[in-house]
Amino acid sequence: MNHTFDSTVLREYDIRGIIGETLGADDARAIGRGFATLLRRAGGRKVAVGYDGRVSSPMLESALIEGLTGSGCDVVRIGMGATPMLYFAEASADDVDGGIQITGSHNPANYNGFKMAFMGRPFFGEDILTIGRLAEAGDWLDGTGEVESRDVMDAYIDRMLQGLAGIDSDALSALRIGWDAGNGAAGPALEKLAARLPGEHHLLYTDVDGNFPNHHPDPTVPANLEDLQRLVAEKNLDFGVAFDGDGDRIGAIDGEGRVIWGDQLLMIYAEDLLSRRPGATVIADVKASRALFEHVAAHGGQPVMWKTGHSLIKSKMKETQAPLAGEMSGHVFFADEYYGYDDALYAAVRLMAASARLGKSVTQLRGEMPALVNTPEMRFQVDESRKFAAIDEVKARLAGSDAQVDGTDGVRVTTDDGWWLLRASNTQDVLVARAESDSQDGLDRLVAQIDEQLQLSGLERGEQAGH
Repeated sequence: MNHTFDSTVLREYDIRGIIGETLGADDARAIGRGFATLLRRAGGRKVAVGYDGRVSSPMLESALIEGLTGSGCDVVRIGMGATPMLYFAEASADDVDGGIQITGSHNPANYNGFKMAFMGRPFFGEDILTIGRLAEAGDWLDGTGEVESRDVMDAYIDRMLQGLAGIDSDALSALRIGWDAGNGAAGPALEKLAARLPGEHHLLYTDVDGNFPNHHPDPTVPANLEDLQRLVAEKNLDFGVAFDGDGDRIGAIDGEGRVIWGDQLLMIYAEDLLSRRPGATVIADVKASRALFEHVAAHGGQPVMWKTGHSLIKSKMKETQAPLAGEMSGHVFFADEYYGYDDALYAAVRLMAASARLGKSVTQLRGEMPALVNTPEMRFQVDESRKFAAIDEVKARLAGSDAQVDGTDGVRVTTDDGWWLLRASNTQDVLVARAESDSQDGLDRLVAQIDEQLQLSGLERGEQAGH
């Protein structure tokens, strides 16, 4: 017995494909066999399995469990829920050694995939390639594992509510908040959470529907926040929160409907954290605003710029003992009084906490931020064989200039106008560019520098590539 995966499916941070084309039951079974083999060889035995609200998820779950048990692992089924609920099941139970969530995250409805945790650490990169090699060789352990079901939802909600411990209850009960689950997997947990939160809560689209009838569940795209903006305006709410399809990325708007981007949320969380933990390290990815790094420093923290990618950020947090990290994409990681994984529901609870503890509304916190102009994330198709090479060429050219270059992840160049970034996506044949300045003229000059560098490498910022 062996198995070969489609070449597009094994990715840097997860395993993902199109149901019926590049991903099916045989793949799920092989993933189960490989993961169980690696876990048993590392001395582990029990795996928590959860899934999101996609139509294909139950089919993949049953094949995955077949693979896990067939290689001798015991399985704890936690059923349908948000990805962070699976992370919670893995992190909080003494008897669980690994976890797999079946999820297509924010991809179109016909996609699905797997996110994994292994003995308390993210499972990615080389780990995922190893699953492919084991499958190719059929190098799997044999065994028979047991399957049990466990309801973790209530324990998960209890744990999130601890994020409000010790805060003035009057400040919390005065809050009025709008929520949009986008018909994603976080809906049922959000309903239970909102019922137990202080304050007044208005919920949209909490019924799970893998066809996403109202809007796509990706809160980083402004169009997907329009329903939430309408709700906040109509009911005159303090702020609004939205989730992606599997509940590990948060989007937010203030009481005036302004989007609060991932790096701006991190500014709020950092200000709250640093008032309690002076000198703490805060990590953000290379796409984050200069305003964030300056804000952390101004409040006595240690800002660290790191590579984009939730698994990479989690690993860096462990290494630096950082209590807080975040990405532009809305992944926020709290190791301060929590487990260090990305949980958008918990991040929403912590936004309530920050506003109450700092004694400022979310609208005021958003309004105090410097007014910078920036480009959206510009993504364009580049041949796989060229994408990393092109970045190296840009680095080499800039090395001979007086440009201030950070090479953490691609090239981030700081000038008097602001900064621009060019990096290769780890998951697609795409280059990503972004720029930020305090004036439109400055921004135009920065974008011109990006275009010049691309042109020198025989590329152009042409077709915008989707996710």
